[in-house]
Amino acid sequence: MGAARIIVIVVAFVAAIGVVVLMRGVIFDKKPAQAVAAAQPMAQVVVAKRDLTIGTQIKAGDVAWESWPAASINPAFITNGAAPTPAPDTPIKKAANVVQTAAAGSGSMEALYGAIVKEPILTGEPVLARKIVRGGQGGYMSVVLQPGMRAISMSVSIETSVAGWILPGDRVDVLQSQDSDGGRITRVVLQNIRVLAIDQKVEPDKDSKTAIGGVATLEATPAAAAVLIDAKAQGKPLYLALRSYADLGGPSGVGPEALRAKPLAIKVFRNGQVSEVGATQ
Repeated sequence: MGAARIIVIVVAFVAAIGVVVLMRGVIFDKKPAQAVAAAQPMAQVVVAKRDLTIGTQIKAGDVAWESWPAASINPAFITNGAAPTPAPDTPIKKAANVVQTAAAGSGSMEALYGAIVKEPILTGEPVLARKIVRGGQGGYMSVVLQPGMRAISMSVSIETSVAGWILPGDRVDVLQSQDSDGGRITRVVLQNIRVLAIDQKVEPDKDSKTAIGGVATLEATPAAAAVLIDAKAQGKPLYLALRSYADLGGPSGVGPEALRAKPLAIKVFRNGQVSEVGATQ
């Protein structure tokens, strides 16, 4: 065998070894994407296991712990307060500080049972402390009432509640019609009032688009509640008029005609005799 041929074989052999070493480094040193994703610190966060509507009382199975990137924890999330699982070469003290900063409302899962949902929570969504009221902090109606507002009820029927198309959460006007010397007067007693419930239902039955009941519970200011009580005391029927959703930010409270239409007794002196007639102001 010639010297040139031996040199070629040696060079080829060395090149083959180099290729093998190179490929080995690529195959064995490359970390899978899953391993990279798992390298970040993870914490335990409470999430909803099903859609939780307003007024729902949380029970076992409604919520669960779920791993969540510690760096993405919102201060309002509910965590277990423990240090997250650190990434390789990540000091545990540094990872723990992330959770301690964001552990508002942290505690055991059992502490959430019995809490009432104030705002809707979707499946898989982290449970925020502001969206629930823990047990012992009030019932449903006191939870959903806005600060300073009152819940007041009035009798309704299919005829006086738009054939049942008024649902909890809708906005309505309360109207009343009565006779006067000048004919019949219909006045707006309350305007743009939120409906809290129909009977004891705070939401319509599943797959139902109407809510038929005998009592509507409304959210009103103290002054508006007093006006409604006065209107009920007159014994004349009260009607609910459904408003557009676009009116949500409009004026709300006592109707502009509530005071003007209040019945008054006027004394009339005629030919030495005194009589009283009804009027409105």
